[in-house]
Amino acid sequence: MEKTREQLLAEQEKDIIRLEQYQHRIQRLENRAKYLSKAERTARTHRLITRGAAMESIAPEIKSMAEVPFYSLMEQILSLPDVQNIVHAALSKEDG
Repeated sequence: MEKTREQLLAEQEKDIIRLEQYQHRIQRLENRAKYLSKAERTARTHRLITRGAAMESIAPEIKSMAEVPFYSLMEQILSLPDVQNIVHAALSKEDG
């Protein structure tokens, strides 16, 4: 049995509506992914700023340091065995 023109048009209309619903669902999911990604970036930025501020409050001299010497200093400090032991101990306390 062949479908009439009206039946085909009605099916086409339903298919168009279904397609639009799927497109909206995809858009909502993409928006949610962007929102979650932005939240992660915001949390990271906040963490970096607060930790940098803490370092500046502990050692105000670093405020005037350029970026490369600051990174070099941090690498030197954090590579010291005593400092590595202190960091590992602090992490152990956090986990336990």
